[in-house]
Amino acid sequence: MTESSLQTRLLDHVQKSEYRPAKPSVIARQLDLDADERQLLKRLIKRLIQQGKLVFGPRHLVMPASAKSPFGNPVAPTPKSHPRSGEPGNESRFREVSKAEAKNEIVGVFRKAAAGFGFVVAVRRDEANDQPDVFIPANKIHDAADGDTVRAQLSQRRDRLRRLSGEIIEVVERRTHRFVGTYLERGTGGYVQVDGAAFDQDVWVGDAGAKNCRPADKVVIEMVRFPTTFRTGEAVIIEVLGGRGRPGVDTLTIIHQYQLPGEFPADVLEDARQQADRFDGTLGHRRTDFTKDTVVTIDPQEARDFDDAISLSRLENGHWRLGVHIADVSHFVRHNSPLDAEARKRGTSVYLPDRVIPMLPETISNNLASLQPDRLRYTLSVVIEFDGEGRPVATDWFRSAIRSAHRFNYEEIDDFLANERAWKSKLSPAVFELVREMHTLAMILRRNRLARGAIELHLPEVRIDLDDDGRVRGATVRQNTESHQIIEEFMLSANEAVARKLAVDHSFNILRRIHEPPSPLKLKQLTEFVQALGLPSDSLESRFEIKRLIELTAGRPESAAVNVAVLRSMQKAIYSPRDIGHYALHSEHYCHFTSPIRRYPDLVIHRMVGDVIDGRRPVDDFQQLTQIGNQCSELEQRAERAERDLVRLKLLNYLADKVGMEMAAIATGVEAIGIFALCDPLPVDGLIPIDSLPHDRYHLDRTTRSLTGHKANNVFRIGDRLAVRVARVDPDRRELQLDLLQRMTAREKSKPASSGRKKANNKKMRPSPRSVAKSKRKGRRRL
Repeated sequence: MTESSLQTRLLDHVQKSEYRPAKPSVIARQLDLDADERQLLKRLIKRLIQQGKLVFGPRHLVMPASAKSPFGNPVAPTPKSHPRSGEPGNESRFREVSKAEAKNEIVGVFRKAAAGFGFVVAVRRDEANDQPDVFIPANKIHDAADGDTVRAQLSQRRDRLRRLSGEIIEVVERRTHRFVGTYLERGTGGYVQVDGAAFDQDVWVGDAGAKNCRPADKVVIEMVRFPTTFRTGEAVIIEVLGGRGRPGVDTLTIIHQYQLPGEFPADVLEDARQQADRFDGTLGHRRTDFTKDTVVTIDPQEARDFDDAISLSRLENGHWRLGVHIADVSHFVRHNSPLDAEARKRGTSVYLPDRVIPMLPETISNNLASLQPDRLRYTLSVVIEFDGEGRPVATDWFRSAIRSAHRFNYEEIDDFLANERAWKSKLSPAVFELVREMHTLAMILRRNRLARGAIELHLPEVRIDLDDDGRVRGATVRQNTESHQIIEEFMLSANEAVARKLAVDHSFNILRRIHEPPSPLKLKQLTEFVQALGLPSDSLESRFEIKRLIELTAGRPESAAVNVAVLRSMQKAIYSPRDIGHYALHSEHYCHFTSPIRRYPDLVIHRMVGDVIDGRRPVDDFQQLTQIGNQCSELEQRAERAERDLVRLKLLNYLADKVGMEMAAIATGVEAIGIFALCDPLPVDGLIPIDSLPHDRYHLDRTTRSLTGHKANNVFRIGDRLAVRVARVDPDRRELQLDLLQRMTAREKSKPASSGRKKANNKKMRPSPRSVAKSKRKGRRRL
């Protein structure tokens, strides 16, 4: 097909009355183009946009130049930057914000609740007076879906709960047009029940016979018309994942729901193969030789890639010389190469319970850049000198090569610390002494960091045990033992040292890991919540008061609720070149440097460090770093949501045939609809509806977060220990409903059920020694 004829077909296609805005890849499928024609199509679209014949709408949907939004507003091309925001690609959103401010409107992200209503969270908030979320009743959502950026008209009156409320009047940007759900048939038509609480009603898909779709199959749909309160949604099925409940379908469901990346493109794999061919395993003339130093790695037992290694020695003046050696991924992933473009597109590796979706092909991540024992590997080494009290006094960095002497896992280090004598015969004297010294220095650094004001939350991380088909056999909560803390302290020290050296010593703009302080409003609400629990507390505007509170509740029933409340009061840590520090770590300069195999921001920092070592000034463009930071933050948050959602889905699938099973639980939240509780030993959250509580009329006290009835002892608070029974499980909606059996005293905690009721199978609940969780997530990874 000639360029001229394709241009004519394209313009004719997008100007048809039935055309709906679509991405170039979708248009290519609609026009039935081959691979070469698809490349030509992309070039034509860009040219026609420059000529003003086409425009990009929200999410890069292609639209004719005369296109209007569903609310009649003309769609304009999105400019590349905006002087007010200082962030490329954000002008359209900030333009919408400015327009809204003048009309008593708000532009923000819509979050829909399972009950049908939702809230709009403002895109931009006033630093001095935090903008409260705007309540949107179910009948005023119109066609907005969870995660969409919307414009809402604020009501002149607050609702009966005194909440600021409003009505959505425009969808500014769709989060996605693709959803995952379960195929159903009613009458002569097919419908899809979309997973979660995205829509209140099933979406019509017509005749799905062409896809060989059967009832109860999990499917991926492309939304053609979003549903409203008054109109049924319409979609087309684009992929059938398989029967609901079949092995592996739950993982495919999450992969498609969150649009996680699939196989690597051919040019990326070819680039990785070429890097393997070039690597000869020799030292090289530009690298400092650390192969004679005793170096070890400490990772999870299931880890397949090892990107950090440690060396440590004592100097004659009594100081410590810590070497943090990080895989030199930048040596293999060259800037603007196919490997680099794909890594930036992915942003991060995704660690699902039964598989890893890596940022880099395994040729790089599990071989060339992996610091495997007894093999020469290229690294970037940060060498930090600490005085006897653990204060850093000097930092240097090198392009280097190491040879790891031993690979440890966390369990081995914990066993070593508990029984050194048994390990003395298993290790060489140098490795044995190294581990002892590592523990000594790490605990000094940890005490110093916590004393300086770093806030450390105690939040459970669920680790599930799977069989060969990916089904749950049991679950545990991962403990943050001293083996984890050793590595965590050294990685934190390296990240801070690199950030200080780049930002302070060299005055470069860098891609930082920032964490903004909580807003005064959130801290005020946290203080009121804690005091309502009966816990002695001054204003939590002081970080040291927050630390004291966490330490005070450690091991108490209120601990989980307090830690979650503190977390919810916090901002999210993100990537940005803005120089505002890291609140939780209480660190003025902090970046991510230690995991370039799995995080793109670390690779950006590696390239800057490499340029400085080589005597070049690195590229430190603030706007470019802002754009990379925004993208990587969004991709990281997507990965975290996918990981959590799949863990929950697998746990609910495990419980689906165990209605009647009884467990202990602890109340973690109290609302008007009932009590949210975390079960034990299976760490999954569920709702105890208010109808399941002893018969009474209950009043919710929002300040104390308690439900109080008129009858004696009918009071339920956060932290209460309960005995519960599985009443209903709906994996598709991610819902677990529990029945309350009784409130337990601390003494009764281990006896949640009476002898006449169905008991949990403790044998099934016990995790096997080998967990298939392949995540190499350590406590430090998300900081």
